[in-house]
Parts: sequence; C-alpha cells; structure tokens
Amino acid sequence: MTTPKIKLHANDLPAGLSFPSGIAIDTETLGLKPHRDRLCVVQLSGGDGTAHLVKFDGKNYDAPRLKALLSDPKILKIFHFARFDIAVLDHYLGVRTSPIYCTKIASKLARTYTDRHGLKDLAGELLGVELSKQQQSSDWGATELSDSQKAYAANDVLHLHAIKAKLDEMLARVGRQDLAQTAFEFLPTRARLDLLGFEDDDIFAH
Repeated sequence: MTTPKIKLHANDLPAGLSFPSGIAIDTETLGLKPHRDRLCVVQLSGGDGTAHLVKFDGKNYDAPRLKALLSDPKILKIFHFARFDIAVLDHYLGVRTSPIYCTKIASKLARTYTDRHGLKDLAGELLGVELSKQQQSSDWGATELSDSQKAYAANDVLHLHAIKAKLDEMLARVGRQDLAQTAFEFLPTRARLDLLGFEDDDIFAH
C-alpha cells in the first residue's frame, strides 16, 4: 500500500490545487456543539492518496480559496456525517457547502442488514482497511498537531472516494440512488435547522 502524503496548511488552502474527481472533506473541532466548540482543522483529499490539512488558529477564518472550493457547484464534496461538518463550516466560514454526498446516509440506505455505519465500520467491511480512532478525542486546538493527529485526520478523508464507489454500487442494487440524492440535497437545510436550535426537534412530526 502506498504511503499517503499529508500536507499541512495554515488558515487556507494553497493556490493551484484542483480536484477533478471531487473532494473528500472532514472537520476536527473542540467538541460537538458548533456554537461552543471552535473549528480547528479541515482535512481534504482528492482521492489521489494525498491529504491536505488546513489548520485554523481560531482567529482567522477568511480562507478565500477553501470557501471557493466548498461553494463550487461543479465539485462534489464527499463527507461522512455531512450534517455536522457542513453546519460547522457554515458557522465558522460563513459558507454553505454543495453539492454533497454523505457516506453515512448512503450506508444507512444501502446497508440495511446492519446498524454499524461508522467510518471505521465502512472502511473495514467495504475496503478491508483498519482505521484507528485513537486520536478522535484529542486536543485539536493545540498549537502543533502531533504526527498521530495528522495521520488520524488524513485517514478520515483518504478512503472516502473508494467507500463512495462501493456504496454507489449497493445503492444501485437496491434501487435507492434517487432517494439518497434527495437526502443529500436536504442536508444544507438540516444543518441550518441545527444551527438555529432545532437539532433535537422533528419538525415533520404531528
């Protein structure tokens, strides 16, 4: 297996990057509440074995190149549990991300034989890749990221293109591609509801 390349950037992506096959994206924060827990890292991969880690200092969220990428309607953004990530990106970067593919939603629609839809579960079953989640709860706001943190962040995006390809086959097999696409398109609205305080309310209930 080829050793992945991990490139660390401060507060924005460098100029000149292109992602013709779509871009896998994840975020690292200080917790799970966007209004309280700041965005620390955005990691991205074009599916080419390279991970770009954008580390924010907590003061500068201008990031014009990253914002342009997130809002580019021609580039597909692949997430695992997009609902949280796009809410965080909206809150800190002020950008609404689209178009979106969420591997967790795709898994729930295609892999109805299990209730295990975590990224570690998908990588293990679909790709035979064992992911370590040891650094999941580490301090992402630290001045310097450890090598273990960098590797963890990179692994969260390096495999999403391959996982998407497997899930697309499974969605096609069960005839739920259109349903998945409709769910993906609703995600920005779901994230906005979360940011407005409706995260625990089912607004479709009686």
